[in-house]
Amino acid sequence: MSSGGLELPPGDSSHEGGPADAPGGVPGGAPTGIPAGAVSLAGGPAEAGSAGAGAELDWGAEAWSEVRTRAQRAGRAYIWLNLIEQRLRSVVGAVLRPIYEPVHGGDDWVVAAAGPAGQEWVQRAVAVREVSRRKGYLLDSADDNVLSFLTLPQLRELMVQHWPCFEPYFDDRREIELALDELEVTRNVVSRNRALSRPVLEQAERASARLLEVLGGGSGSPAADRLPIDAVEDLVGDRYADVVSVHPDRVRLQRNLPAEDLFGGARRLDAIGIGLNLLVQNFSGRRLVRLTEAGCRVRLLFLNPASSAVKRRERELGLRKGELSRSVEMNILHVRRVRAGLRDPSRFEIHVFDETPRFTAYLVEGQASGIAVVQSYLRRARGMESPVLVLRGGGRGVPKDADHGLFTTYREEFESMWEDSRPVS
Repeated sequence: MSSGGLELPPGDSSHEGGPADAPGGVPGGAPTGIPAGAVSLAGGPAEAGSAGAGAELDWGAEAWSEVRTRAQRAGRAYIWLNLIEQRLRSVVGAVLRPIYEPVHGGDDWVVAAAGPAGQEWVQRAVAVREVSRRKGYLLDSADDNVLSFLTLPQLRELMVQHWPCFEPYFDDRREIELALDELEVTRNVVSRNRALSRPVLEQAERASARLLEVLGGGSGSPAADRLPIDAVEDLVGDRYADVVSVHPDRVRLQRNLPAEDLFGGARRLDAIGIGLNLLVQNFSGRRLVRLTEAGCRVRLLFLNPASSAVKRRERELGLRKGELSRSVEMNILHVRRVRAGLRDPSRFEIHVFDETPRFTAYLVEGQASGIAVVQSYLRRARGMESPVLVLRGGGRGVPKDADHGLFTTYREEFESMWEDSRPVS
C-alpha cells in the first residue's frame, strides 16, 4: 500500500521462492543455471500467453480519477492557504515593523520580534533566505526579506506573542486562533500530498473566509455577501466568462442560494419568464413591499396568459388546457396586489409579452455588484427541472472584459423584450 492509498498488485507468483523440490530447479526455486542465493533481475523466457515479469505499474481509469480529484482539492485548499498566509504576513509586518525596525533596523527587526522563544525558527528562515539568494530562487525583489520566509504557524506565533500590539485592531483573539487551528489540519495534509476529504476542504474554506473577514481582507460590499467570491473564482474566472456556478435544477440552486439571499438587499430587480415562480412563490409579498420601499426598482415581465405561446407550452408539458395560463394569472394578480400596497407604485412595473418564451432570468443588482439566475426552457421539462446558470455582474470578481459576459447578454435581451412588451394596469 503506497502513501497515497493506491495498492500496487502483486507480481507474478512464479518469482517468489518456491519449494526446494520444484521441478527443474534448485533449492529456493532458483532456475537452473543461476547460482544459489543470487537474485534474478530479469525473468526467464515467459510462457506463451503469460504476463510479463514485475509489478503492474500502470494506473487504470479509476486510479487516475482518484488522483485528479485529490489534486483538484489540494490545489483549491492551497489557494486559500496562500491567501491567508499572505494576508497574515501583511498584517504582522504592518503592526510589528514600526515597533521593532526603528531600533533594530533592516531585517533584524524580525529576529528581535521573534525573541528567544522563536530564535530557532527565525534563524532557519534567515538561512533558507540566504540559500534562495545564492541559487537564484528569489524571482521577486519584494520577497527578499525574512518575513516572506516565515510559515503560517510562525506568523501566528508572532501574533500571539505580541497580542497587545494587535488587540486594538482585532476584537476576538480566540476566533483567530480557532480558525488558524482548523487551517493547520489542512495545511499539514496539503504540504505532504495526502488525501484531502471534501468535508475537511469545506471546513478549511469556511475558516479561511471567516479569517480573511476578521483580518480585514473581505470585500466589504453588502451585495457581495449574497454570493461570496470564491478564491478559485478570482484566479480562473476569466475562463468561464461571468458564470459563477451551474446547477442541474432549481431545487439544488435554492439549497445553495435561497431566495432571501438572492433578492434581499437588491437595489434593482428585473425578471423575465413565463410565471416567475422563483420570485413569486419563494419571496413573500411583504418582503417585496419592504424591498421596494427601501429603494429597489422592480420590473417584472410575464408571458401573456392569453397568448398562443402559453397554449403551446401547455401542450409541450402535457398540462391540461388552461392550467398554465391560470397559474400565470394568479402570479400576476399577486404582484398587482403588492404594487397596490406601495406608496410609490411607479417603482414597481409589471408587463406582459406575447412572443415565444426562450428563457427565464432574474437580474438582481445591488450597490456594488449584481447576480443573475438564468434558465433556458426545455421542451419537456418544467422550470423547476431545468439547468440553472448563476452569473455575476458588475463589481469585484467580474472579468475585465465584462462586455463579453453572459450577464450583459441577458441584460440586453431583457431590455429588448421590455421595449416590445405591454404594461399591466
